[in-house]
Amino acid sequence: MSNHGANASVVDTEKYKGGTTVNILGYAQRIGRALMVPVAVLPAAAILMGVGYWLDPTGWGGNNALAAFLIKSGAAIIDNMSVLFAIGVAYGMSKDKDGAAALAGFVGFMVITTLCAPGAVSQIGLVDISVGNNELAFSKINNQFIGILIGVVSAELYNRYSGVELPKALAFFSGKRLVPILVSVVAIIISFVLMFVWPVLFGGLVHFGESITNLGAAGAGVYGFFNRLLIPVGLHHALNAVFWFDTVGINDLGRFWMGAQGLETGEAIKGTTGMYMAGFFPVMMFGLPGAALAIYHTARPENKARVASIMIAAGFASFFTGVTEPLEFSFLFVAPLLFVLHALLTGVSLFIAATFDWTAGFGFSAGLVDLVLSSKNPVANQWYMLPIMGLVFFALYYVSFRAAISTLNLKTPGREDDAVESAPASANTGEASDNRELARKYLKALGGHQNLTSIDACITRLRLSVADREVVDEAKLKAIGAMGVVKLGENNLQVILGPLAEIIAGELKQIPEDEDLSKVALP
Repeated sequence: MSNHGANASVVDTEKYKGGTTVNILGYAQRIGRALMVPVAVLPAAAILMGVGYWLDPTGWGGNNALAAFLIKSGAAIIDNMSVLFAIGVAYGMSKDKDGAAALAGFVGFMVITTLCAPGAVSQIGLVDISVGNNELAFSKINNQFIGILIGVVSAELYNRYSGVELPKALAFFSGKRLVPILVSVVAIIISFVLMFVWPVLFGGLVHFGESITNLGAAGAGVYGFFNRLLIPVGLHHALNAVFWFDTVGINDLGRFWMGAQGLETGEAIKGTTGMYMAGFFPVMMFGLPGAALAIYHTARPENKARVASIMIAAGFASFFTGVTEPLEFSFLFVAPLLFVLHALLTGVSLFIAATFDWTAGFGFSAGLVDLVLSSKNPVANQWYMLPIMGLVFFALYYVSFRAAISTLNLKTPGREDDAVESAPASANTGEASDNRELARKYLKALGGHQNLTSIDACITRLRLSVADREVVDEAKLKAIGAMGVVKLGENNLQVILGPLAEIIAGELKQIPEDEDLSKVALP
């Protein structure tokens, strides 16, 4: 790794290429963090369309030119999420986050969606397009699943071949220029396989989606329950792709943001579209803050100040933005029973909202910002009932969490037998120099550069691969300010930091390998 200065952003890509893990959970972790790249653009769509509907709540862009511009601009993002997944995943999983990987993802996606389009499949003649649901399957080939698939393939090809040198006659195509060419060839092979496999896979996904949607409101509850249970390993993204996007035709998020156009075409149904999103608002805006209050009230008196600083920051993030991980991970591993209770209550919330046809939608997560922006969307139905329901869930979470913690003597924050004095979450803010010093502390607690083989981050987590997990000092990490530590397999680690995670990851990568950490003082 280079020293600070002109080359400070250069990373030792051989060391931090993120491809050393071979276990399934570790690989799922890499895909999960890469998925956050395209998902991060959804708030832009929500803001554009939300403001557009606020400007013209009756004409939905028909009576206001500015509203029409905003609504159509947001729709451009929602309507192209498939290709954004291909580009974002390829970029996010590449060893050095290079644009060449993103370009390769785009090239591969275009090859597959062109060759596997119904007209092309019919013309090529390898598969009878008229048999079974083949035509429907290939008409849906432009979906997030395909985007993720080619994104992963493109990233792996980039990581392996972006440094290859060809003979002098072909030298122009060496290195990164070679990757899009290789991806296009591999995409042709994948397209050939998909012509036979995709109809079967699509049929299975449709069956799974229909088995849930046929349950109506109960199906929404089942989805909500498993959505939370999969949070620790990041596989909730795979589940979300089935229900939120147009993978198998449910497209709950996409159809909600179609707004008036969706209502006119029948693709969106008022009171139904949004049922796989609406029930999250009472939980994230009110339920989890209620849980935070219960954790604070059950903390030992000498630890309440420390717990309050963590719970206030995490509770506010959950209420305002819908970022729940800092709060969820504060009790996930110390009291997993509470997390199961949380998943059950989330399922109940989605069930209730779907039963009464109370719907709203989001572009990022179910926080106050998204609720306000979606309230003028013509597809939203009695959205104001969700905050009212949320007050009930605040009480429900508070009472159930407090009872469970007290009755079962659960070791939630502030009740640990060997509680350490953690730095307040609010302390993890400040100028670049403060962040750099904070990163040095985290690096020392993690065992130094010699113990890290991969450094990455998503919105709220450091995602790390380590040579020896025993070297990592979890108590010190929490004392510095980490809200939780997640272990995946033998060599993969996640450190929950909240919104500062991306900044700290960048600082960690820029700390020279030979820097002396012995003088860094830990709590």
